[in-house]
This record gives sequence, C-alpha cells and structure tokens, in this order.
Amino acid sequence: MGASSDPNQQDGSDEQQRRSEIYTYEAPWHIYAMNWSVRKDKKYRLAIASLLEQYQNRVEIVQLDDSNGEIRSDPKLSFEHPYPPTKVIFIPDKECQKPDLIATSSDYLRIWRVANDNSRVDMKSLLNNNRNSEFSGPLTSFDWNEAEPRRIGTSSIDTTCTIWDIERETVDTQLIAHDKEVYDIAWGGVGVFASVSADGSVRVFDLRDKEHSTIIYESSEPDTPLVRLGWNKQDPRYMATIIMDSAKVVVLDIRFPTLPVVELQRHQASVNAIAWAPHSSCHICTAGDDSQALIWDLSSMGQPIEGGLDPILAYTAGAEIEQLQWSSSQPDWVAIAFSNKLQILRV
Repeated sequence: MGASSDPNQQDGSDEQQRRSEIYTYEAPWHIYAMNWSVRKDKKYRLAIASLLEQYQNRVEIVQLDDSNGEIRSDPKLSFEHPYPPTKVIFIPDKECQKPDLIATSSDYLRIWRVANDNSRVDMKSLLNNNRNSEFSGPLTSFDWNEAEPRRIGTSSIDTTCTIWDIERETVDTQLIAHDKEVYDIAWGGVGVFASVSADGSVRVFDLRDKEHSTIIYESSEPDTPLVRLGWNKQDPRYMATIIMDSAKVVVLDIRFPTLPVVELQRHQASVNAIAWAPHSSCHICTAGDDSQALIWDLSSMGQPIEGGLDPILAYTAGAEIEQLQWSSSQPDWVAIAFSNKLQILRV
C-alpha cells in the first residue's frame, strides 16, 4: 500500500494485498486520467496522469510486479505533459503488431511512443487542427478506434468532433457535432461514433453520411449537460451516459431513442465514470463521489424491477472515485483512481 519503515509490517500488508486481490499505487500528485495497456505482452501495465493547476503536468507508466504484489513506476517511462491530460489511451493492439503508442488529450492530441527497450517515451506527433489560430478549443476527451487503430476521434469545447488519421497525421473529418461543448466521444464501429454534450444530447454519427446525425437521447431537464458516454463493445445496441452532477446512470438502447431502457440509481452522490465489461454484454461498472465502484448485471434490463435495479458488487474506496477503467486484455481487472491513488481490483 506504499512505503513502510517496518519490514515485518510491509510483509504482512503484501501478503494481505495478495490475498485480497487489491493493489494500490500512491502517486506524488492527484491522479485524473488513467488507463490500461492493451498489449498482451505487457500485463498489469497502466498509465496515470497528474491533475496539477499549472502548465507542467506528468504522465507515468506503472506496472504491477506479480511476484511481490507491488505496483511500481519506471522513472524512464515518466514524462512531462503540458496541462493535465483529460484522457490517456494505449493503442488498441492486443497482438503487439504495431509500435507501443500512447495518446493523450489536453490542449492538443499527442501521440507518444514507448521505446522498444522501454528506455524512454518520446512524443511522436502533436495533432493540431487550428493551425491558423493561436488558440485551440481544449480537448475534453477522445477515443481510439479498435477496429481501425489509425483513427482517433476527439471531442472539444468548441462544439466539434475531429476524426484524425494518426498514421498520416491528417484530419479525416471535422464535424460541428453539438450546439454546445462536446464532453465525450465513443466509437461504436469502424465508421460510427457517438458524442455527448453540454446541450444535453447523445448523438450518433456515421462517417458515410456526415451531414446527418441521430439524436438518441436528450436529458429531461433542459440545459442539463451529459458528461460521459460508454458504448457497449459486446452489444453495440446499448450505451450509457452520465448527467452532470447527477447520481444516476442512464442506459440507452439505440433502437428505441429518447427513452432510457434502465436508470441505475444506487449511487449516493455524483457519478464520474462508467465502463462496460469488455467481455460480457450485460455488465457495467460505475463509480462516483460516494467513493463507490458498483458493478451491475443488466441481463434483466427490459423487465420492470420493483424499486429499481441493485448492483451485484460494491467496492468502497478511500475517497471520491474520479476515474474507472476495465481492462480489455485482462477482463478480471478493474482500475480506479481516487485522490493520489491508483487501485486495481480483481472482480
């Protein structure tokens, strides 16, 4: 759980950690962005990024040492980053066919390359679509297309979504997606993505028909921003969204727009993060300011349940959970970030 001067006590807590299947890493700063590595040759590797109110921020790559149950950072794989990253994603390359890349979003989208010998991390590209202006609308989020890994979609407070070809370092498409700031974006296939916005809507776009979008949901109270979006990779009919400062999670079926298929209402404070299970079409994890991470089984989604659905698993962290990611290459593991701590939990 962190450095301890009493060696006996340290052994005890290591033993305890191994048994409890919860591993904790303490960063020197408040963690905001965080994500799992996807490559199958880099198990238990994650990236975490700082939330510091200054220009210079940091990204660290950490890894669990299976033999002693310690999550360690490698100083050679820690690097400075302008502004706090709003999101960090490793390249979706489970089979290790491509260079070991990490993308981050803040003022711009940046692609970083981890050296083959793990000796350093270098910036490979800085992708800026506003060349003619010295000001750029900060990027709120982005998503890396698993089906076509040269595509990354970003969302911005300037109401646009931008689709980048990161191999050619060019913009494929830029769309005015919403009437207000776009807060999150998620791919649902090779050429289909969705976004959520301060205008309170979830919209789906198909790159084959850029002039049109489909509104899947609008929040019931006017001017209620939607801040996060999760698209179910195992069953793309379903997506989930979070309303700003709300304790409920809205689950949508895109075949029946405007009406939520279920609302998850067991958090006691604002929900900050959602993650669909990467290996099951009916499980989702949610986390929020009540310090809880909850896992839900949505297999009974269509039927009315008296009093609403209850989670099947609950974990209480030491502080408000701001970030949550479910590992796609190790689906037994969920990572959460709260305050300056990263925890990985076996579920």
